[in-house]
Amino acid sequence: MKLSEKAKKELFELSQSLSFKKDMERITANRYNPFFSDGKVNIDTYIEFVNQFNEFINHSPKLFKPMIEKDMKL
Repeated sequence: MKLSEKAKKELFELSQSLSFKKDMERITANRYNPFFSDGKVNIDTYIEFVNQFNEFINHSPKLFKPMIEKDMKL
């Protein structure tokens, strides 16, 4: 999708806006990732989220089937 000259001009003016830059800094400073705890990924939180999300969308779990492969290469 190609931007029109008017849209390009608006984006350029927005990029020069001091208030926009301050807003982006505020958003960055208050960003929160619930899957990180003390700088490390919290797997338990992620698994809990995925389980609750699957329950929310009414996703029925599939039975586990072990992979049977004799020659696996990376």
